[in-house]
This record gives sequence, C-alpha cells and structure tokens, in this order.
Amino acid sequence: MIIEPRMRGFICLTSHPTGCEQNVKNQIEYIKSKGAIDGPKRVLVIGASTGFGLASRITSAFGCNAATIGVFFEKPPVAKRPGSPGFYNSAAFENEATKAGLYAKSINGDAFSKEVKQQVIDLIKTDLGQVDLIIYSLASPVRMHPETGVLHRSTLKPIGKTFTNKTVDFHTGNVTEVSIEPATEEDIENTVVVMGGEDWAMWIDELKKANLLSNGATTIAYSYIGPSLTEAVYRKGTIGRAKDDLEATAFKITDSLKDINGKGYVSVNKALVTQASSAIPVIPLYISLLYKIMKEEGIHEGCIEQIQRLFHDRLYSGKEIPTDDKGRIRIDDWEMRDDVQERVAKLWLEATTETLPQIGDLAGYKQDFLNLFGFGFKGVDYEADVNEVVEIPSIK
Repeated sequence: MIIEPRMRGFICLTSHPTGCEQNVKNQIEYIKSKGAIDGPKRVLVIGASTGFGLASRITSAFGCNAATIGVFFEKPPVAKRPGSPGFYNSAAFENEATKAGLYAKSINGDAFSKEVKQQVIDLIKTDLGQVDLIIYSLASPVRMHPETGVLHRSTLKPIGKTFTNKTVDFHTGNVTEVSIEPATEEDIENTVVVMGGEDWAMWIDELKKANLLSNGATTIAYSYIGPSLTEAVYRKGTIGRAKDDLEATAFKITDSLKDINGKGYVSVNKALVTQASSAIPVIPLYISLLYKIMKEEGIHEGCIEQIQRLFHDRLYSGKEIPTDDKGRIRIDDWEMRDDVQERVAKLWLEATTETLPQIGDLAGYKQDFLNLFGFGFKGVDYEADVNEVVEIPSIK
C-alpha cells in the first residue's frame, strides 16, 4: 500500500515502515561515526521502541557492542493497516543488529505486568545470564497495577490553581492562549502511580531476586525539568510530582543494590519532540523557540545525540559520574544554559501567530514530529508501494 501521514490532533494515525527503518539506520550511522564506547555488554531496555529508549538501545548495541533485550508495547501491522512506528523501529533495529552480528531480542507486551517481567527474566537467564545496564524509559499514559488490578490514568494538570499561557498548534502555526484546570488529589495520585518510580523499583527488585544483575550493574531512568516558563504545567504539576517520585526512587534503588556495588540514576534530558511532549500544551511553542536558538548556537541535539553524550561523557567516561545537588545526571545542561534561557524568555513575549515563523523553528518541530512516524526522510520514496506487514525477527 501507499502510506501517507494521517493526523488527528497531536497523533499521527499512520506510520511508514521504510521511513522508520531509515530513521533507525540514520541513528546507527551517527553512533558508529562517534566511535566505540567502553560501556556495558548486556543491556535491558524497558521502553525500547521510540525516543530515548530506542536511542539507548542503538547506543548500547552499536556504540558499546552490547547484546540487548528490548521491551515495549507496540501495535503490529495487519494487511492494509500499518503498525505503530515503535513496532517498525524495533523490527529495523533487530535486522540491523543481526547483520552486525549483535544479539538482539524483543518482547512486545505490557511492561507493568508480572507476566512480561517473568518473560524477560526467563530470557535473560537463558541467553545472557545477567545484565550490566537497565534503561527504564516507559512513557505510557495508563498503568494496570499488577497487585491491585486497578487501571490508573495519568493527567497533565497544574496543581493548586488554573494555568493560563501561550501555546501553538504545530500543524497550523496558530499561537493561542490555553487554560488548564488544576488537578484533584486523585489526579496527582494516579499520575504518580503511572509515571513515578514504583514500577522501575519493581523491575530492579525482580531482576535482583533472580540474580540477574551483574556486579556493578547500573540502572537509569529518564526525567525532565525544564524552564520556569513550563514549570506550572510540568515540573510543578502532576507530572512533576511523578518525576519527584521517580528521582527519589533512584536513591532507594542504589541502597538496594549496595551489596552488588550497583547504582540507580536519573538522567535529566533535554526537551525534545516526542509523542508524549507533543500532547503537552505550552511545550511545542517552547521547543520551537528553543530549537531556533540551540541550532544557531550549534548545540542542538536529538534523542540519539543526547544519549550518545550521556553514555560517552557521563556514564562510561572512565571518570566519576557527575551529578547535581540532587544526585541527578544533567544532560539538559546545554538547554538550561543561562544565555539560552534568557533568549527563550525574551522570544516568548514576542511570540504570536505572525512572528513565530521568524523567531521560532516551527518547521523543525513539524519535521521532527513527522520523523517520529517514519515520514519526511531523505532517500525514502513515499509514493512507492510498500509492504506494511513487517515482522520483528525475535517475535513470532
């Protein structure tokens, strides 16, 4: 079939298998161009199919020469109906890893569930023995709690009072004002259950109980802080409460791994175009202004550049891992530079539907958004007939 992008709000309903394959190949080539990293050799990535999780898997495999197991919950394709981009990304990754002689297997299922945890445990026991690095990069809006059976839904709301500020519809370029009503206590609790650290800790506990963590094993979860412009709806809102819980969990995990010299870290990453961030009012406008400035300064990074720098300059540099006063690894350091944030704040005041094409990089935002779904890549013939039914080799 010929597959074109079909949009509904901040979601693209279609994805392109060849474009997703090109996306993965581009990231692999970037990692190979940066040289080898003296890093882990057996890596588990929980949330491995898009964004930072996919970049972590690619960096582990093609930067560190690691065997990888990826866990994700993606929609397979059927005839005349494309699969999700994460499914196509994972198929392309496995094919490229196999060509390079690298071990790569995947499990497609609900990472919050006991069943998927057990599948992963069994696979590590059979194939790898132990793992050296566990990346936790889940971005699900819902979680079925494995103990209670209750389905929790996260919300994106401010806490305490209504939040009003500018936002942009990145499809049309219209800058408008948006208001978001404050969260209830139930909203806050549900968001922490879905996006906090409980499930991360459960994964590490289960892996340790099964003796699957190597001596000195490291685990990383990803977080975001952002500027004062977005903090009311993000860092000081419901998601911020969940991120606080996630960051506190890193210390609990480190305590639980002391006997095997293991460590848990949270890496605070840069604002990037992802399916999740596109849904957050204010963030697309902030990112479009930020991108303009960071590209002009020559310090712009996508997911793969961020994770390569995290591995090479922070985790596996051979030096002590630098952290901030709250124990977090800061790979958002270029975004949060004072000069960058001062310029963003100034442009924010000037941002209107008319001025944004000049002062922001909305075109770059749209391009990155299309890329998430396999569209807009050079060298891909989007008018060609493509086979939408693709398989992930390790999942039959």
